This record gives sequence, structure tokens and C-alpha cells, in this order.
Amino acid sequence: MKHAALFRKIVLASAAAAACSFLFYQITAAAASKPRALSSYDPQVKQVLAQMTLDEKIGQMTQPDQSALRDPGDVENLFLGSLLSGGDSDPKEGNSLEAWTNMYDHYQERTKKTRLQIPLLYGVDAVHGHNNLLGAVIFPHDIALGCTRNPKLVEQVEKVTAAEMRASGVQWAFGPCVTVPQDIRWGRTYEGFSEDPSIVASLGEAAVKGFQGASLSDPLAVVASAKHYAGDGGTTFGTARGGRGLDQGDTRVDEATLRKIHLPGYVTAVKAGVGTIMPSYSSWNGVKCSASKRLLTEILKQELGFEGFLISDYNAIDQINPKDYKESIAVSINAGMDMAMVTNRYPQFIANLKALVNEGQVPMSRIDDAVTRILRVKFAMGLMDKGRSPLADRSIQKTFGSPEHRAVARQAVRESLVLLKNDRKTLPLSKNAVRIHVAGKSADNIGNQCGGWTIRWQGQTGAVTTGGTTILAAIKNAVSKDTQVTYSADGSGAAGATVGVVVIGERPYAEGNGDRAELSLAKEDLDAVAAMKAAGIPLVTILISGRPMVLGDTLDKSDALLAAWLPGTEGQGVADVLFGDYKPTGKLSFSWPRANGQLPINMHTAKYDPLFKVGYGLKY
Repeated sequence: MKHAALFRKIVLASAAAAACSFLFYQITAAAASKPRALSSYDPQVKQVLAQMTLDEKIGQMTQPDQSALRDPGDVENLFLGSLLSGGDSDPKEGNSLEAWTNMYDHYQERTKKTRLQIPLLYGVDAVHGHNNLLGAVIFPHDIALGCTRNPKLVEQVEKVTAAEMRASGVQWAFGPCVTVPQDIRWGRTYEGFSEDPSIVASLGEAAVKGFQGASLSDPLAVVASAKHYAGDGGTTFGTARGGRGLDQGDTRVDEATLRKIHLPGYVTAVKAGVGTIMPSYSSWNGVKCSASKRLLTEILKQELGFEGFLISDYNAIDQINPKDYKESIAVSINAGMDMAMVTNRYPQFIANLKALVNEGQVPMSRIDDAVTRILRVKFAMGLMDKGRSPLADRSIQKTFGSPEHRAVARQAVRESLVLLKNDRKTLPLSKNAVRIHVAGKSADNIGNQCGGWTIRWQGQTGAVTTGGTTILAAIKNAVSKDTQVTYSADGSGAAGATVGVVVIGERPYAEGNGDRAELSLAKEDLDAVAAMKAAGIPLVTILISGRPMVLGDTLDKSDALLAAWLPGTEGQGVADVLFGDYKPTGKLSFSWPRANGQLPINMHTAKYDPLFKVGYGLKY
């Protein structure tokens, strides 16, 4: 009944009847396969909780970064409930699958030295594959998956991601991101499926199902974390820390707007049984989300009926009151935060929280509620089963990075490409063309192709990022043996070619490093397009980007233009569409601006006149 009541509020507030009916279909369809309630494990949880000391309870609420552990023995000495590896937190032995598995097992083994032997939850930001690891399949980022409008495919993407995570032992994904970005100048835009909440609700639900499977106890399932709750995609430009940009800024909207635009993805995630939710760094009308009892307890836990636990973002509690860490802890825990991602400050967090309980500033009932929620998830995953080892199952490693997994990613690339222009039927290209000249800085650059959150937190440009197929290599693979494929990064040498393909766009970035005041193409991209145009040959432009870009005269100079987003490691999917093996089916999940002066523009703005609307996409 709580879900139904919330849904009615969303529908009544929505201005788009079609979007609402679509959301209604998705929510009611989800009810047909409702997962087992996490609270059903409470009888077992209570037996363990009754045995726990305050130190053991607070340990369960604490999550350091493994790279910041002062001593590996802190796992057992402080009764830690969880560890994470941030974007740059790799094993000391290297970044291979074996090194990750050994590291995971090492930490998990240490929990056997504790009195109650409660296993660790180990978390990573698997936002487009198990993207920390060399050799993992890197999928298109969520902005691209939003263009597929294919929940079944998104579910399959996250099933593969979960399987590759479990191959290394890791069993907690900090995803899916169910943000609804309203200003594409935000550096995290590519983490969102769409500016349309109905698309986010549909695909976010599918992603949770993919990660968690039919049951969290499935050895190939991982626990998901819907993020970043709530409104992180609606911040006002200039409200970020330091007075610049959008990331970790302030979402200045009333509650009705928050519910209409930013909440639907959490409704469907909770319906799908999501085990954890991560509150945002951002603020809602001046109050940090990590400090808002209205958001964390009243709406999420009480109204939506969320039974899992809340995990703070990376050191987010520090930001509540930078001058008083102890006060920040009290505010966040009392607001409803259950586990704190405190990375390297974990001894101080533990000492302060214990003092707060002893002083009566944080009630024991709040501690017990938090630990109950954490243990619910551990019981649901089978981690508390005495007959089941929490160590990695190395027998499943044979599928890691496999052709079967890469085939799913290749399909995701094909279905996510959006054809924006195709004059004179320039596309599809012929595989028997005499010569195809390929150009652009991103044509032979797996790092640019994958974007941020790939091996490194910020990603990295270049060929050494991880294995995969660049677009240039994919084109060479696709053409006949008699077709000549030539290449230059700057567009030179195109004269005399049958057709030109120029691959341009953004270099990798993540989070606030991607915040930009304007979204014009880089000069090197404009120059490459101009050089190709000057050759007097038909020109196909492929844009690699984490958001729509202001195209300027690039659109006019191109005979065909394909938005490829951040496709990941399987560039062959781009060639599949270029040469007509598969027809383009992608539809824009974000509005495309005409000029920088229009920004921000989205389907909820009063004067909506984009270059291309949400849903636009040509076919052959």
C-alpha cells in the first residue's frame, strides 16, 4: 500500500501522461515477481544481534577502503562489516583477476578470527562492468543503455557484470545509478540512463534484477546499490563545492518536483528488492542528503518501505559539518544512515560513534536498526550460512572476459547507437569500398572509447587502458580483404578515399572533473572534421561522448552523424551498424542542445526547443 500511495503522488504530479502510463506499466509488472522481503530474515538476525557487543555492532556499520587500512588485522580487531575498493584502489600485487581474488579471500579469511565470524561485504563501483579490473568486459555507460530502451538487455548486462564480479569474489556493486540528470553540463551525466524519469524507472529496475538475480543467495548474484539518493541530477549550476559547477551541489526544488522527477527510479528499485541504497553527496534545498531524516527515514524507509541498508558515499559524512566530525556522525546516523563509507578515517568514526551512543546522543535502537538491516542483506546473500564458504568461487573464472560476455556488450553497443543524420543514404557503408579513410583522436583509442570509471577512477586516454576493440580495428575487421583502410589522427591524407569516417569527442573524466560551463567540441576535433571535409569525400562523423555536445558546423559538414556515447571495449558493435549488419535502433535519452546559450535544456524546461528531442533517432 505504501508503494501504491507513492506511485499515485508521482502520477498526479507528472505532466506527461504517456510517460506516466509507461511508468505505471513498469511498476505493476514488477509486482508480479516480487523478491523475498529482507525483513523475513529477522528471526535469524535477532539471534545474532542479541549476541553482539556494541563494538561488534559499530564494526558492522563501518566500511574503510582496503587501500587505507592501517593494518590488515583491523578487519578482525575492529569487527569490520565491509570493505571497498574505490576507483583507484587495486591490490598491491597488481590489477589482475588473480590478484583481486587473492586480496578478497585474504580479507574474508580474517573474519574467521572474530568471535561471531560474520563475513565481509566487499563493494566496488561496477558502473559499466567490473570496470576496476584489467581484462573485464567494459559495457557502454548508462547514458548509452538509456538509448536502447531495452530492459531485458540492461538486465543481461548487469547479470554479466555480476558474474565477472563474483569471479573475483567481490559481491557488492555500487550501482545502478538511477539519477535523472537535468543539466548535461554535469560531469556525471553519463552515469544516468536518461533525463526522463520513466526511462530511469524502467531500466533501473532491470539493472537491479540483473545484479541481484532471482535471489540474492544465487552464487552468481551481487547485491545492488541504487544511487545517489535523491536528486543528484538536479543540482543548480554554481552550487558545487567552491562555488563552481554542479557536482555535489544543491537541488533546489520542492518536494512535489523531487517526487515527480527524481524519485521514480527508487520506487522501482525498492520494488525489485534492492539491498542497499547510497545517499548523495548533494543537498536538497540546502540540507545534505546524508543528513536528511526526511529523505532517509521518512520517505525511503517508512513510506517506500525500503528494508535494506543505506551506505554513505565516499567520505560524504565529513561534509555535513566539516568543523565537527563527531557532530556530522551523529546527524547522519540519526537521520538514518546505516553504514558509513569512511575510507581512511575509520578508527575515528568508530571511536566517535561509540562515544555518541554512550553519551545518549545516538540511541541504541538506531544502532540496532542499522545492524539489523546490514545483517538482513548478509543472511539473504547466504553469507551467514555456516555450510557455505564466503570465499571466491574460482571455478567461475573461466567466463571472465569471455567471448560470450563480450557478445552481450557488443549487442549493447549496437542498440545504443543513435543516428542523428544520414543525408543521401551515406550509411550503411559498403564493405567493398575501395578505400575508407579513418581519422580523429578517438578512432584508435580504447581509453577515450570507454570513458571514466575504467581501470582508473578518472579513466585514461590511450591504448593501454584495457583489452578491447577500437573503432578503427573494428572497421578493419568488418571490410573485405580488398578494401584499404587508412588512418590519420588529424584527418590528413583523406583525398581520394571513397568515404571518410572521423571519430571525435570527449576525453575521459569522472564526477566533478567533468563539470563544464559549456559543451563545444574541442579545436582538434573541429580541425579533424574540417580536414576531412576539405578532401571532398562523403563524411561520416562518430561522436564519442558522455553527453550530447554542441555540434556547431560539424553537423552541416557531416553527411552522416552517429552518437556512439561511451561504448566500452566492444567497438565491433559500432562497425556492425556502420556497415549495415544491424540497423540503428537507438533513441536519444537526453535532449540535444542547439547552442551553449540554451543550457540547461531538458524535457522539463518551459521553453523546450532542442536540436533533437528525447526519443529522436533515424533508421536506415
